[in-house]
Amino acid sequence: MNIVTEFYDFDLCSYEDEPPEPEIEEGAEDDVENATDDLPGDAIETEEKEETEAVERPRRTSKFMTKYERARILGTRALQISMNAPVMVELEGETDPLEIAMKELRQRKIPFTIRRYLPDGSYEDWGVDELIVEDSWKRQVGGD
Repeated sequence: MNIVTEFYDFDLCSYEDEPPEPEIEEGAEDDVENATDDLPGDAIETEEKEETEAVERPRRTSKFMTKYERARILGTRALQISMNAPVMVELEGETDPLEIAMKELRQRKIPFTIRRYLPDGSYEDWGVDELIVEDSWKRQVGGD
């Protein structure tokens, strides 16, 4: 995962160096809105959609979810749940977002896709519902 951070020195930046924004004349907004209606873009868009259809190939990676993928999925989904995302399972008194995410993973209801990059630069997409998940969370949650 690449993390890019940028640092700005606000003392060096001044608003006086920026050029003034051009003023828009009255009636110019109407001309811009009407100009885009005349373009024949519908035929081009349908052709591009047909060309970009994915070709189903035999998969080369394992059908087992790694512990790193599982940790990332549970953490991301728990964060979404904590920020009031819709829950995909029936709640039975659970309030902890991580427990709810684990329950969703057990029932294969998490709507995520895992993209696994291969050494040749290509990738494979796996749905969470397609992967086999180890039952190691039972020890953590106190399950059977």
